[in-house]
Amino acid sequence: MNLPRVLIRSLLLRRAIPPRFPSPIPRVEHSAVPVRLRPLNWFLRDFVLRFAFFVLFAALFLRSTPALAQSSSSPPGSAPPPAGSAPASANAAAPTPQSIPAEVAAAESAIASSDWKTAETKLDAYLATHPTDASALFDAGYVADAQNRLDDAAALYRRAIVANPKSFEAHISLGLLLARQNKFDEARPELVTATTLDPGEAGPALKARAWRALARIDGATDPAAASNDLLEALKLSPETPEDTLLAAELAEKSGQNDAAEAAYRRVLLKDPHSVPASAGLAHLLILRKEYPVAATLLRAALAGAPDDPTLNAQLAAVLVAQDDADALPLLQKLHSAHPADPAITRMLAQVLAVAGDYAGSDRLYLRLLAANPQDADLLVAHGQNLVRQAQMEEAMKVFDKATQIDPANADGWSGLAFAASRAGHPDLAVHALIMRSRFLPENASTLFLWAISYDSLHQKQQAAAYYHRFLQAAAGKLPDQEWQARQRLQILDK
Repeated sequence: MNLPRVLIRSLLLRRAIPPRFPSPIPRVEHSAVPVRLRPLNWFLRDFVLRFAFFVLFAALFLRSTPALAQSSSSPPGSAPPPAGSAPASANAAAPTPQSIPAEVAAAESAIASSDWKTAETKLDAYLATHPTDASALFDAGYVADAQNRLDDAAALYRRAIVANPKSFEAHISLGLLLARQNKFDEARPELVTATTLDPGEAGPALKARAWRALARIDGATDPAAASNDLLEALKLSPETPEDTLLAAELAEKSGQNDAAEAAYRRVLLKDPHSVPASAGLAHLLILRKEYPVAATLLRAALAGAPDDPTLNAQLAAVLVAQDDADALPLLQKLHSAHPADPAITRMLAQVLAVAGDYAGSDRLYLRLLAANPQDADLLVAHGQNLVRQAQMEEAMKVFDKATQIDPANADGWSGLAFAASRAGHPDLAVHALIMRSRFLPENASTLFLWAISYDSLHQKQQAAAYYHRFLQAAAGKLPDQEWQARQRLQILDK
């Protein structure tokens, strides 16, 4: 048996896509708080562990078979000849079906010691004259993959599949590589094919890898299919904490929040310091507005991971929801550590506006708008800051642009109505109020805007009607405006 080749295939168990496909865009709450941000390089970790094991195992094997280590006539890694067999030269003259060409055996020996350049050189030379050797093509793809030459690796895996369509290791390696590149539409067919093939020496655990990878891919669009994928994986290998976390995410996506919570709590029972489980459970608590419980959970998790951006952002969201002044310094710290993160920047801008720092808030919104000039919500937030700084004419232009981009943006119409009224454009204010009324019910503030706008247009009957409606809705909550309304009604009734 050729040791390196067996190890190459069996150690593919340690080549895996990350438990969560990494993405630069965190998942956000409605308040723009990131709740998933796991940029851990799981592939690098598995890569190091894989080859540390590889070298150790090969060394132990060679130590236990001195005849193999001392033989100069056999390819590195080949099995020693049985007692009474013909000399190695005779074996070379009459190769058995299991024999491996010397160039490939030498390349695999180099792979065993992570000598990628030597392995690449020997495989390139061999494939120049044997371009359809499926095993050599796979080995060459493996070497390219290990060197992060991903396009070359994908091409070599594909050639290996053409040479041997039943090659389990080529299909799964190509599928996992494409998944790591976020090419999920290309990765999925390869992984599906791998689940139908015999894994051979690699065993069922490697086929379980294919099912888990499919679960990650399907989870983005079809949680039910992803759950079935995960169940298939669990038929072949024991459940891991990552499986439980994935099951929780899939349950959440399917609207089964109770099941998701139970799964997160199972992980935390076994590992109280699990950041993904803490973040997942906190997300559910925030959705249910159980802010004190979420705060307690997050503070405990942050004791073990004080710089984790997800946990910090979630705690900031909870503090903002509770009007806790500690939210501002926490968000400022987060923004200093992640100045390019749009979700954190947006949230800090919101909190700064609430704190009365309208200019500081607006600087952040303008930075976000530079990257997303057609974002209607950002334009509305920018317009609101302009209103707070008494820049009504500029605010009108910004609100007008926002409503042109998104005619159903009720906040944009509200802002335009207020700015137009303050800037002395009652006709535009009435138009904006008409548009707003298509999407939101009236409130005391909008009723007052209707009244003063009609009053400015000298439409007494409409103005009086809205003043009366305003007084009924305000019910003592807006004393200054209520006094003004009563004074105007006395004049209008004359």
